[in-house]
Amino acid sequence: MNFRRIFLIKCLLLLFPSVKCSSTSWIYKAVNETALLSITAPGSIYEATWRRGGQRLVQVKDNRAKHFVNKEQCRCAILRNGTLQIQRLEKEDSGNYTVMVYQKDGKLKAEENIMLFVQEPVPQPILIAECRNKSVSVKCEAKQKAKDEVFLIELTQPNGQKNPKNATVVEWLVRNSGTFRCVAKNQISEKMAEKGINCSGKMDFYLILSIAGGAVFFVIFVICLIYCIRRKKTKRNEVYEEERVMQTLPTDRERGMRELPQAPSKPTPRQQRLQQRPLPPQPQEPPQPRPQPRPRTQPRTPNPPRHRP
Repeated sequence: MNFRRIFLIKCLLLLFPSVKCSSTSWIYKAVNETALLSITAPGSIYEATWRRGGQRLVQVKDNRAKHFVNKEQCRCAILRNGTLQIQRLEKEDSGNYTVMVYQKDGKLKAEENIMLFVQEPVPQPILIAECRNKSVSVKCEAKQKAKDEVFLIELTQPNGQKNPKNATVVEWLVRNSGTFRCVAKNQISEKMAEKGINCSGKMDFYLILSIAGGAVFFVIFVICLIYCIRRKKTKRNEVYEEERVMQTLPTDRERGMRELPQAPSKPTPRQQRLQQRPLPPQPQEPPQPRPQPRPRTQPRTPNPPRHRP
């Protein structure tokens, strides 16, 4: 909503009070509510016609109502006292409504203007506050549903200083710690959020402690990584050495079998003395008689065959 335009209209009405539409009022309503646009002119109403931007909407004359637009599309009705009733308001219903009041003889009795503004309720603001180098970064945000929708956001510091702004996001960077308050509001609703934060010297201590802990963890991780790599490499070398030994063992055996016996080496002086020493006499056994050949036996004569009697 453009507040500058409303302020300009108010100034024009104050500068030119002689115009007929000097009676102007502003009405703010929320979406889906019911608006009642009443007539401030005193006395009974014989005839009243409501217009919106030059288009006639509804008329009451001698207690009889007449619609110039579709009732379902307008969602409006006129009461006997001339009050215009609009149900289930939408944002498109915002605009300038004019009523012309006539007497029974046809003379103009009054002309009034009503500015109707239909707004959405403000959403719940989100307040974010965090410490940054002994300073406080504060952010207040109210997410709008429509692109052209703007709220009045008021951010209050712990020292009481306020910073109202027509926007959807307000950011501050201050040095005062404490409770911050964010208020998002318009003419029909208001919502608030609070958050307390303390950014003192302790923040530096915790920051240093966290950095030191991270460095120690990193060093331990690097040491464990190097140890695992070296252990794995040593184990791999041992396995490779065992495989190499197993492969070379049969070759050494075959080579040893093929080699010729080596010549005896030169005897040592002790071995020469042992060789020159005479051997002890060995006992002689008596000579055994030479075995005589056995005499040959004569062949046995065969027995004659026996005859049966």
